[in-house]
Amino acid sequence: MNMFYPLIISFTIIFFAELGDKTQIMVLSFSTKSKTKNILIGIALGTFLSHGMAILLGSRLGSISNAHFSYLLNLFTYISFILFGIIGFISMKKNSSPADNEETNKAGLISKLTKLRLNYIFIIAFCILIGELGDKTFLSSIGLGIQYPEYKLSLIIGSILGMVCSNVLAIVFGKLISMKFNQHLIEIISNSLFIIFGILGLLFNV
Repeated sequence: MNMFYPLIISFTIIFFAELGDKTQIMVLSFSTKSKTKNILIGIALGTFLSHGMAILLGSRLGSISNAHFSYLLNLFTYISFILFGIIGFISMKKNSSPADNEETNKAGLISKLTKLRLNYIFIIAFCILIGELGDKTFLSSIGLGIQYPEYKLSLIIGSILGMVCSNVLAIVFGKLISMKFNQHLIEIISNSLFIIFGILGLLFNV
């Protein structure tokens, strides 16, 4: 398999999963406090730490040489992609949930961090790391690592590029996107993409 293919898959999933995510809203708040270059470097560093860790974990699981175990991992990965999409659609219909409280706690911690007199690159990187842990994009990176255990570098590069490119939109076009595009439409595209990848994976790889 060409190593370019896992990179594209990783980029696509992470890019669309990040659109409209809470982390992207956090990045918007940074856009008035630091230079765009510093923000993007911080995002890249934070993504490398969080998603890199997730991909390495998934790759470790995916490289276990047991046919039955590998089959179950692939099955779990693609079903989880479908569940991410379904849960995303269900959450669109809810105004509040326990996850909202968790995100509020994260936002409070991040708000305190932004007031510290430190290099903003490291603050942003740490906020991305905290914000991504357990998030949909983080769990997706574990799944990608399981599916493509031999292509860790491609997956990490694709993940970083996906996060950076998605958040460039948040920084540069954030206000325009919020006015011109319906937030529900963005969420529908993101959730549909997860379901499509999951179904295709079950059909052709399991």
